[in-house]
Parts: sequence; structure tokens; C-alpha cells
Amino acid sequence: MKLVMFDDFRPGVLRDSYIVDVTSAVSSIQVSNPKRLMTAIIANFDSLRPVFERLSTEQEGVPITAVKLRAPNPRPPKILCGFANYFEPRTTFVGGALRPEAPPARGKRDPQDMFLKSIECVSGDGDIVELPPHQAVIFEHEAELGIVIAQRCKDLPATKVAEDVIFGYTGFVDISGRGLGPAGTNSRMGKSFNGFGPMGPCITTKDEIPNPNNLDIKFWVNDVLRQDYNTNTMQYPVPDILSFATSYMTLLPGDFLCCGTYHMDLGPLQDGDCALMELEKVGRFSFSVKDPLKRSWPAETRRQRAERETQADLPGDN
Repeated sequence: MKLVMFDDFRPGVLRDSYIVDVTSAVSSIQVSNPKRLMTAIIANFDSLRPVFERLSTEQEGVPITAVKLRAPNPRPPKILCGFANYFEPRTTFVGGALRPEAPPARGKRDPQDMFLKSIECVSGDGDIVELPPHQAVIFEHEAELGIVIAQRCKDLPATKVAEDVIFGYTGFVDISGRGLGPAGTNSRMGKSFNGFGPMGPCITTKDEIPNPNNLDIKFWVNDVLRQDYNTNTMQYPVPDILSFATSYMTLLPGDFLCCGTYHMDLGPLQDGDCALMELEKVGRFSFSVKDPLKRSWPAETRRQRAERETQADLPGDN
């Protein structure tokens, strides 16, 4: 099943290109903010699912193009993100310069770590992400697989059993402002600006995605393909991510975990850009970028930049 939020944060079931409104099935659920409704639905899904299934077969629904699609869970209790989670050659920004990092050898993994990202960062399909005035070295996209938690859990094993606590999966773009911390550090405050977490287009329940570690992820900017990778190259697959996170804290229904990204194909987001993310078995969603300061960077990926700088360093023909 594919769950969405639309218009004035009404819940729906996405069936092909139509949305069936299931608001009538959740009338007994009281929330202080409609953005928190999806978390309540997740916590009560066992009883709600049969009703959702009945409504989605009885009603034709409305075309998805006729509604305003929202982030599928606009206000998760918390957002945890992993980083450096793919086997790849990597670069990072140090003092404003792009520096190479040695990738881990196959069979060897980087130390695992995660960080919290503000829940105020969440935005949805068709939204405008506004870049802040902070003097970042660059603002980059990170298209990622997102995990939605179904139940309260703590201290999970790093095995397939850990996936029992998963509700479903969705797409997420971890937008990142680089170089905002003290010189020589890699501050993650630049990931928590309002709107810096586009999410969508729906939550696909886990029964429709038996193997989250074999999904294609694609990301375009202005119709140019930037990221194109598969989740089968994670250093720490989904069970490891769940085990690590729950070794530190209790996870709750609606909590959102991001699995990291493939970094070599990251590139800038800047004023006027139109971005599109696609996650296999989940779907596509888009957003645009606005920068009141009209800053600009070369429209190239880290890989392209590294290749260009390498060529510039080669001795010329004499």
C-alpha cells in the first residue's frame, strides 16, 4: 500500500495515478496538528489497514495531478541520518576546498555514525526550498532511501529480524549546506535549515519492498541526471542501521531514518533549479530552489569537478 498526505494534510491511498481520500477512516484520531496525523495512522495501522483497503477498492479517487501532494509524514517525531554509508571513492570539503578521501576496501567498513536533523526541515512535492543567507561553501543534494518506523523499539539485532519494526519506505533528499562550521570541521548544522528535507512522494509499506537493499535511486537537476545508484552498495545495510540507531535511543512510530547517499555524484543546488528524485517501488517527486542572494556554482558533480581539477593539474604538451 502507498500512503500519502495531500491538500490540507488529508490522508490518502495512492493507487496508480489516483488518490483515494481515507479521512473518514481516521475521524476518531485526535491530533493537535494535522501534520502529525500520519504518525498516528502508523501507530494504529493494524486496525486501519482493512478500512483503507476497502475504501481504496470502492472509490475511484481523484487524479494525483488534481491535488497538492504533501510530504507523506510532514512531522515525524525525529529524523536520524547516516553518512559515509556507501562503498565509493569520496571527497569532502575542508576549508572550502574539495579533498579526496580513501574509500574503505570491500569487506572493511568505515566507523558507523548518524546525526539528528531538524523535523522542521521536511518539505514535500512541488515545494520551493529557499537557501538561507548563511555563507556556505556550497549547497548540495543527497538523494537517499528513507525508513519509516512502525513501532517502539530499542536494542535491535543487526539481522533481518530488525526489519520487523519497519512500517515502510520513502524518498528523501538530505540537502546540505557545506563549510558552515569552524575551519577544519564538518558541521552538520547546515543540514537542518527549514525545507532542507524534501520527502515523497508516498510511504510504500514494507510488504511491497521485501529487499530495501536492492533499490535504484535517481536524482535529476534541470533534467540532467546527477545521481544514479543502487542501495546494494551500502556499507551498513538496513538492519545494521536499525541496530546502530536503537543502541543509542528508543525509536517510536513515525520516526524517520535516512540511509546515506553515494557522494561522488553530488552537485550544487542553486537559484532556479528544478530537482526530481525517483526511488524504485516508491515513485517520483520534485521541488524547486530559490536563493534570494542569487549565488551560483558550476553545475557539475563532485566527480566531474575532481576530473576537471585533475586534468588542470596535468603537465601540458611542450
